[in-house]
Amino acid sequence: MRTLPAKLRSFQFSHWSFMFAEIAVWSFVVLAVTGAVLMAFYDPSMSQVTYDGSYGPLRGLFVSKAFDSTMELSLEVRGGLLIRQIHHWAALIFVAAVVLQLLRMFLTGAFRRPRTRQWLIWVTLLALGMAAGETGNALPDDLLSGGSLWLIMSVVQSIPVVGTWVLSLLFGPDFPGDRIIPVMYGGHLLVAVIMAGLLIARELMVRRHGHTRFVASIPARRSARPAMALATIGMLIILGFGFQIAPIWLYGPAKPTQISAGSVPDWYMGFLDGALRIMPAWELTLGNYTLSLAVLVPTLVIPGIFFTALAAYPTAERFFLSRRVRRDKVGRPKVTRRETLAHDVLDRPRDTPVKTAIAATGVTFYGLLWAAAANDQIAHQFHLTVDDVTIFFRYAVLIGPVIAFVITRWICLALQQTDRHVAEHGVETGIITRSTDGGFHERLEPAQRESREPALR
Repeated sequence: MRTLPAKLRSFQFSHWSFMFAEIAVWSFVVLAVTGAVLMAFYDPSMSQVTYDGSYGPLRGLFVSKAFDSTMELSLEVRGGLLIRQIHHWAALIFVAAVVLQLLRMFLTGAFRRPRTRQWLIWVTLLALGMAAGETGNALPDDLLSGGSLWLIMSVVQSIPVVGTWVLSLLFGPDFPGDRIIPVMYGGHLLVAVIMAGLLIARELMVRRHGHTRFVASIPARRSARPAMALATIGMLIILGFGFQIAPIWLYGPAKPTQISAGSVPDWYMGFLDGALRIMPAWELTLGNYTLSLAVLVPTLVIPGIFFTALAAYPTAERFFLSRRVRRDKVGRPKVTRRETLAHDVLDRPRDTPVKTAIAATGVTFYGLLWAAAANDQIAHQFHLTVDDVTIFFRYAVLIGPVIAFVITRWICLALQQTDRHVAEHGVETGIITRSTDGGFHERLEPAQRESREPALR
């Protein structure tokens, strides 16, 4: 088995882009610990009680036990608000770290064999992280989470054939009913258990296929993990202590007929909100069924295509690569085994311009949908009409990704050309020398060739 020099292997592992996975792991550890503490005080019941806690403006109102227990946890249990806020911040950081980890793996080609299963685990963790965030946000039963329940009800109703059955299963005969918070609580715990299992499986795969197969990288890894754990946990404590989030006492208890002004979802669900806002009010009638495409497409079709594309990309790339190799055997110049087994090394983004351009396309599409979730705020700040901003984003989400693909691919090709020029002519040193014939020339140094040995993932 080929190995890297000890110095190079240590450098490969200590590269900053490898920290995203560690941040995700330790954020989940914080989520598990703080979630266990919150479980001891939270009551997932929709039974109505009279609030008589310490917050005066709400005293005397009828609220659910879920809201009452969350208020007691936040304002009366010592350290309860800090635990709640750390838990919420950890959820936001966890999803962000997973997104960045997926982007890093995609750009460097770390999704190829034998690490395709790790890629699928991270894709699943992203979907489960979003699900855990939505179910967790509904648990306080405040006015903000009540608005989320309205959206969940609309999405479920838009599902063809089984939508009404799933709606009755979640909410019961009435909205919001007495069933939804216990269902969300159970779903939240189930998703957390599945995520823990996936992270454990991923750790085992890393030990089998990743860093620990290189002996010299083990000390570096063991010394880096405690430092990353302390940094992640410390930053989450700072965020929970110094930055307020989800002040449910300001929102008040959930009411089916009310919704708070300026309500927005967590950042990772913003693209769904933006897709809902800019989607035209289309409907499709098939026989006796009417499909609300205005809700079905942005909330189910677009996420379904997105996650399916992420999960299927390694297989699709392997399929097209194998076809290219077969065509080469027919008549074109043969590709060497080292080139066909590109999973042995990590890619530089510039060396795979199409793949990098695809990543830029996805990021641009997501970013435009995310920005479209603030179409009302954009219209207000720039003194425009909401209709004008909405129409702009409808065109932008179609044209913007194409422009991003073309520009990113062009940049990668330009960088490749620059690398070839440097390899042929050397690196400029800025040192001017005078030759014997009186001419002045810049001294050039030969370019250092990068190692193409197997890199760590």
